[in-house]
Formats: sequence, C-alpha cells, structure tokens
Amino acid sequence: MSCGRTVAVGSARLYAAVAAGGFRRYATYRAATAAGVFTNTVFGLILACTYLALWDERPHLGGYDQAQAVTYVWVGQALFATLALQGGGFEAELMERIRTGAVAIDLYRPADLQLWWFATDVGRSLFQLLGRGVIPFAVGMLVFPTAVPGDPLVWLRFLVAVLLAMVVSFAIRFLVALSGFWLLDGTGALQLLMVAGMFCTGMALPLNAFPEPLGDIVRALPWSAMLQMPADVLLGEADASATYLFQAVWAVVLLTVGRLVQGAATRRVVVQGG
Repeated sequence: MSCGRTVAVGSARLYAAVAAGGFRRYATYRAATAAGVFTNTVFGLILACTYLALWDERPHLGGYDQAQAVTYVWVGQALFATLALQGGGFEAELMERIRTGAVAIDLYRPADLQLWWFATDVGRSLFQLLGRGVIPFAVGMLVFPTAVPGDPLVWLRFLVAVLLAMVVSFAIRFLVALSGFWLLDGTGALQLLMVAGMFCTGMALPLNAFPEPLGDIVRALPWSAMLQMPADVLLGEADASATYLFQAVWAVVLLTVGRLVQGAATRRVVVQGG
C-alpha cells in the first residue's frame, strides 16, 4: 500500500510539473500573447456590434436578450484560446512528432502519452485563460451593456464548467492528433478541426439560435460542451448539474476512445519497428 501510494504521489508530481512547464512555455511568448489579446479584443468588438444589429432585428433570438448575446460574444473571446476552439494547442506538435517518428521517444518515457499531453495542455489552457482571456472580456464589459452575474456562486459554477470544457477540448484534439498514425498528412484533419470548432462550439453563432432540427443535433455533440454550455451556465440559461453531467459523459467517452486509439497506434509503431 505504501509503495503504491508513493508511486501515485510521484506520478501526480510528474504531471503537475509537466502542466507547470506548459504554463511557463506559453508565458515566454509575450509578443504573441499581446497580439492575441489585441486580435481577440478587436474581433470581439466587431462581433458584438454584429450581434447588436442582429438582435435588433430578431429580439430574443436563441432565448437571449441583447445584453446576454453581447456577454456571450465576450465569453467566446475569453475562451477562444483557452479551449483552443479552432485548434492551435498541442495537436499540431504531436502530429509532427508522429510524422517524424519522434513519438517513439515519447512512448519510451516513464509516463503515459495521453496524460503527458493532457498535463501539457492544462498548463497551456490556464495561461491562455489568464494571459489572453481576461483582458478582452474586461474590455467588453466596459464598452457594452452586458448581463454579467453578480453572484460569486454563478462564477464558481461557470469556472467548473470551463474546467470540464478543457477536458472535452483536449479529448477531441488528442483523437485528431492520433489520426496522424494513419494519415500521411494531418493538414486535412486539422482543417476539419478548425471548421468544426467555428460552427459546432457556437463560436460563430450561439447554438441556441440554430434552426431545428440542426440545433438539436449540434447541441448533442461534444463541441457544445466547450463554449455554449459554459456560457449558458454564466448567463443563467442552463442548469449547472445537467451541464456538468453532459460534459463529464462526453469527456469519459472521448478519453476512453482516445485510450483505445492510443493502444492501437502504439501496437502499430511496435509492428513497424518505430
């Protein structure tokens, strides 16, 4: 029992160190972070003005009033890089390591491939939330009338939903990255990830505003757990418990599939002598 506990503590420290390393890695890119803050702020301003015009014509579109719609815009800008809604996290790097064969070194590490990259991505996500998400959101709150809740418990429930969204986001992108074991070029898979992230997360337009039956379909997909559902928790339009359950189920399903695909990919590397 003592030996098992020691191993578990050692593993936890390892992955905590990997997450901290991921945070520090992205913290060194100060110019890129500043450019990202500027881009998210400008795009948020444009999108907020577009939403105001749209909601002038269609009041309560998707069940939101204007203030809620504008708040949704800035939640999206805050979470865009945090959750890598259109990619841009670890997946391109892992695909390149698979292409060059460097992934064989990763498989020899005394660490699980999925957990290693998950820890790295957690560090990246936390930095992007603090470094690139807070300022655009604050600008939006100052410039536009918004529906920001005053209850700290609502913010706490929202942050829990964001943490679960991080897991779902990672699980989707890990599966995309693993496709590199079977594809000669992963560019197409990354582009599909980008397109799905734009429309299926609700980044372009809230999923609640999609016509039926398309709306029901996209809200049942895992991408809705990344932006639409956390935003609805913040706006008071969704039950937190039901949201957590939906996110957790998709997280477990996708991580399990990722584990199975990882096992198949590892056997492929061994068989090919990689």
